[in-house]
Amino acid sequence: MRNLKTFDISYTQNRELSWLRFNERVLEEAEDEKVPFYERLKFISIFTSNLAEFFMIRVGSLYDIAQVNKEHRDNKSLLTADEQLERIFAATESLYRKRDDIFAHVESKLRTQGVIRLHFSDLSVMEQRNMMRYFNDSVAPLLSPQIIDFHHPFPHLVNQALYIAVLLKGNKKINLGIIPVPKSLPEVIFLPGKGVRYILLSEIILACVGQVFAMYSLIDKAVICLTRDADINLDDEANEDGEDYPQHVKKVLKMRQRLAPVRLEMETQGDSLMANYLCQRLNIEEKQSYITKTPIHLSYVFGLAEKFSDRQKQQLSYPVFKPVHSFLPVDGVRLIDQVLQKDVLLHYPYESFDGFLRMVKEAAYDEMVVSIKITIYRMGSNRAKLMNYLILAAELGKEVTVIMELRARFDEANNINWSENLSEAGCNIIYGFKDYKIHSKICLITRRADNGVEYITQIGTGNYNSQTAALYTDLSLITANQGIGEDANQFFKNMCLANLSGSYNNLLVAPVSLKPRLLALIAAETDKVKAGMRGSILMKMNSLTDREVIDALVGAARQGVKIKMIIRGICCLLPNIKDVTDNITVISIVGRFLEHSRVYCFGSGRSMEMYISSADLMTRNTEKRVEIACPVYSAEIKKRIQHILRVMLDDNAKARLLQSDGTYKKRVVRLNRRDCQEYFMEFTLQKQADTAIYKENKPV
Repeated sequence: MRNLKTFDISYTQNRELSWLRFNERVLEEAEDEKVPFYERLKFISIFTSNLAEFFMIRVGSLYDIAQVNKEHRDNKSLLTADEQLERIFAATESLYRKRDDIFAHVESKLRTQGVIRLHFSDLSVMEQRNMMRYFNDSVAPLLSPQIIDFHHPFPHLVNQALYIAVLLKGNKKINLGIIPVPKSLPEVIFLPGKGVRYILLSEIILACVGQVFAMYSLIDKAVICLTRDADINLDDEANEDGEDYPQHVKKVLKMRQRLAPVRLEMETQGDSLMANYLCQRLNIEEKQSYITKTPIHLSYVFGLAEKFSDRQKQQLSYPVFKPVHSFLPVDGVRLIDQVLQKDVLLHYPYESFDGFLRMVKEAAYDEMVVSIKITIYRMGSNRAKLMNYLILAAELGKEVTVIMELRARFDEANNINWSENLSEAGCNIIYGFKDYKIHSKICLITRRADNGVEYITQIGTGNYNSQTAALYTDLSLITANQGIGEDANQFFKNMCLANLSGSYNNLLVAPVSLKPRLLALIAAETDKVKAGMRGSILMKMNSLTDREVIDALVGAARQGVKIKMIIRGICCLLPNIKDVTDNITVISIVGRFLEHSRVYCFGSGRSMEMYISSADLMTRNTEKRVEIACPVYSAEIKKRIQHILRVMLDDNAKARLLQSDGTYKKRVVRLNRRDCQEYFMEFTLQKQADTAIYKENKPV
């Protein structure tokens, strides 16, 4: 391991602070006047849920590090864990204030459009009576209020659950009261009247809390929520002899609700008298508590549209976009037969995920197919068609192998349920490696052929999840290249044999060959420049944190290699530093869809080497996960991906330029506004229309 003194931090920034700047970019989408108001409200909700997960995982991890090793320092900023926490808390304080201002503005605009969140004081006298009746009949019987005193100890507050906290005076003493907000009741109560009028359950309980503690005088009240450390390593906990892995995961997940507190949120319209008292009881510092005027939980936002009128949907939401079905049977030719003739690239969410699902269904019924093998990281709902097709294939006698990653954070329970269903249907289930998550996205269909077997391989940048495929931008390559298929077959053999060290001729597989090959390709571009040729690197990813890769890129840039990167989230490399990184340009795009695809390109023209991958260039991906990068051999598909990247680089609407100080700057729009995601929606629809016209007029 390198000595920290050898790290040059003049061109790097702290990972956590970079992430906070990315999440601020998400929040700023709620300020964009070109974004419809309901969509702006959803961006505030996404910012909020992002921040909650950040505290659970990243802040929780820093607390763990600080307890174990006070002197441990980050290799991009040389900050200790405690120093990072100090900066995170300070930066988060300003983000809460910014969110309150933006939320208040967006809600005021929605109010003019008939979408109104009400406080109890906003209700008419009749509505208040109705809410009091609802409280007495339906809410009060489910409440479990508690006074905190010598005989009633402070209760355990569940991670991310809402509570009503009240400061009470009685018998010349000050007491604290706590009421859990029942999860069994609807979070939102809609009221009759014109437009969409609603009130939150927590607001009703807060308004009626005096009835619950009628024997006391009410001094202060607030909605509170505690965030706990959830950075629990499922492999670190003791596994009892004879306990199967899914049962072990189920048991360990329960521990998340009891880990140490890292953040306290208090929803109140003014300063709270309880903040200091609660911090003492929870053993957290006051700088870890945040006062907010915005509702703490904003997940309810995504259900509001169900109540919108057609006019409201049209005015307040993005125009409806339905992915096109570019990969479907044509002229009676099955999808499998199409792939055997020509590689296929699907660009989600502009093209439909249904094409891939249809191909798996064909494989289930195809008498020539002998096996289907796939890796699963995140699946989505219990209505997932893919899982049903895999079960169908197993029932029809196909060998079905599913490598199920049970440690996909916050999706563990869902993956356990699916693994049990698949196992019952006769699928072979593999759970992966200790200490190495299997994050790769690969599906292999093996068919009998005249000369033995033939392979169809699908490799993607995103999960096999039809819901996220409609919201995330991802690439899915389906190829009958037998070299790639042979590597894929070897990959699954290695996974089943718990062999991380397999070798491959085409695929780059972490943790063994992916990073070394990418470093070699970076070095090759540097060598070109030294030989008087042009060197260029183009990358798209979600995050860049791997110190070794960063140093290699900076070294190449110093030699004159032109490097362009599209990085949505964390970027620990600082561009545009004179004589150091001034050959590096980094843009971040946050828009209607979540930019999720990973593409790595080296060189230019016909000699360009291009890979699509499941891996970001983060140390956790390159060294601690099983990831795959697949070469793109088809000249047509390579040209198409190059076009996609060029359009993104030209974006001047949603793209922001990363500055040398770690901040982001808007591009100047002089004439034509170019939003790459709008372009791809229009481009895909036009392409579909042109294809339909061609088919209609095709000579017989």
